[in-house]
Amino acid sequence: MKLKAPALTTQIFIGLALGILVGWLWPQVGMASAPGADVFLHLIKTIIAPLVFSTLVVGIAGGHGHGDSGSNSAFSVGRVGLKCLIYFELITTFALIVGLVVVNVCQPGAGINLSALNAGEAQELLAKKPSAGDLITHIFPTSIIDSMARGDVLQIVVFTIIFALGVKAARATQIVDLCQSLAEVMFKYTGYVMKVAPIGVACAMASTVGKHGLLVLFSLGKLVGTLYLALAIFIILVLVPVALLAKVPLKRFAAAVKEPFLIAFSTTSSEAALPKALQNMEALGVPRPIVSFVLPLGYTFNLDGTTLYLSLAAVFVAQAAGVHMPIEKQVLMLLTLMLTSKGVAAVPRASLVILAGTLATFDLPLAGVALILGVDTLMDMARTSVNVLGNCLASVVMARWEGVFEEKATESPVEPAALTVS
Repeated sequence: MKLKAPALTTQIFIGLALGILVGWLWPQVGMASAPGADVFLHLIKTIIAPLVFSTLVVGIAGGHGHGDSGSNSAFSVGRVGLKCLIYFELITTFALIVGLVVVNVCQPGAGINLSALNAGEAQELLAKKPSAGDLITHIFPTSIIDSMARGDVLQIVVFTIIFALGVKAARATQIVDLCQSLAEVMFKYTGYVMKVAPIGVACAMASTVGKHGLLVLFSLGKLVGTLYLALAIFIILVLVPVALLAKVPLKRFAAAVKEPFLIAFSTTSSEAALPKALQNMEALGVPRPIVSFVLPLGYTFNLDGTTLYLSLAAVFVAQAAGVHMPIEKQVLMLLTLMLTSKGVAAVPRASLVILAGTLATFDLPLAGVALILGVDTLMDMARTSVNVLGNCLASVVMARWEGVFEEKATESPVEPAALTVS
């Protein structure tokens, strides 16, 4: 009798558990396994640029003379882009509100003394904070080759949109055919890379636990617990009602999103989850033009978990410093974060950079960042996975809003064979 290999999700769970066990029992082995996680992330990063470029070009420019009809021919960059920005702003505002409410109720910073902490690293982070002009300039690439080499998703999207509009205007069918073939090849490539995902996940977890120890799960436990609680409340009170209003098939959506969610959680990298998220959302019933446009765009404008974390962490620092923040000041901070959080994709260690800038703006001690750094990995796991969840949901909502969601898509959203070029 031939044994059937367990599903990829099961393999990732096993890798997650083994990684924690190895990091706990043999910390040196765990830390030595870090290159395994890096290799997996490097392979993932090779997928992102060609996959986003090819699928977006086909989605935008492929509606003329390529058999596109119905849903795909109706795709409009301007219309869908405007709907995305409205939706992203609404959802991230709810995320900020949930973070503020939960941190005020739970008071995780009460009784903590910041005086003994060094704010040196926070000062370095603050120095990296880009200005508003820098954020706007950053959107537009000076070299698409450089943008692809750095994996800057927003710059790749901006270049590809303009390029695809040019392809469509010139009716350059050969380029569309080439990109269509490239997209199919990259989906096959993604399938091969995902076969080593459980190993990458195991190495990432072993390295994290080996470096920080299981104590990282308990130190500052109230802060970590408050964030996880706030994210759970956000999912239940915001994302689930949105899914119900948009008539998202919840069971099939959960099956499609679980692998990208777990990959993001274990690697703390949204990039690692992007190829699988693109693949699974298309198989779920989101047309390729929509999913290849919405998911990359959401990496800059719809980081639900990170946005919630920023409001929660800023008030936590105020509580730990014994600084009273009246409600009007918190509302002002919320409005500030509504703008500054949209630039988190533009800089390394983005959330901490934006947090340091927010603390400085509201005269809160930067030493609070030093306090958070000890458990930031654990919080990063949660907020990154919620970022991926929120963006996957956004792609389905946009497809529903456009009236192009395919109800009778494959029942198995993780099978590459089910993917077709519309």
